[in-house]
Amino acid sequence: MHKHAICTLLLVGLFAPACRGADDAGWIGLFDGKTLKGWKANEKPEQWKVVDGAIVANGQRSHLFYVGDDEKNPASFDNFHFQAEIMTKPGSNSGVYIHTAFQAEGWPAVGYECQVNNSQADPVRTGSIYYVVKNYVPPAKDNEWFTMEIVVQGKNVVTKVDGKVIVDFTEPDGTLSGTRKLSKGTFALQAHDPGSTTMYRNIKVKKLAAK
Repeated sequence: MHKHAICTLLLVGLFAPACRGADDAGWIGLFDGKTLKGWKANEKPEQWKVVDGAIVANGQRSHLFYVGDDEKNPASFDNFHFQAEIMTKPGSNSGVYIHTAFQAEGWPAVGYECQVNNSQADPVRTGSIYYVVKNYVPPAKDNEWFTMEIVVQGKNVVTKVDGKVIVDFTEPDGTLSGTRKLSKGTFALQAHDPGSTTMYRNIKVKKLAAK
């Protein structure tokens, strides 16, 4: 191959969007770092912006759902390893919903919320599974990027912040009803209130086998 052609291919690979297919380790990018392609906001979509390679949530209640390439057949995950880099501003509250589904308004009724909150008045801190397992100690600091991971296999869900396990929860058999439970579905990011500003970048997921 001509030397110029090789250099061109290398440059194309270097600057290719992050959310095209799976990499060699099986990670699938969910955010291209430039646009909200593949994501759909319900209430107040104007509150979601992309700034300096990150999704920024700011303003009143709104949720940004990952729908993938085909909104009519939204993306769905059951067993997975989710990872994102997150930064909270002081007094911010947000969250990552798992096994959820798009709804036009209100707090998502399907799936679990993994809390993102290091200093807001609500004492339930980052890494908690809201309503289920509460962590009261902030595992990260405002104004600093941290890595949050969520691993779901079967009835078990583990949350981690910067590699440290915050919650390791297994749903007990036969005790949960309704829609707030593990099943399958997509992800959603949360804008909680006007005083909250939270940023998300390098959002990716790896599909896993069931335990």
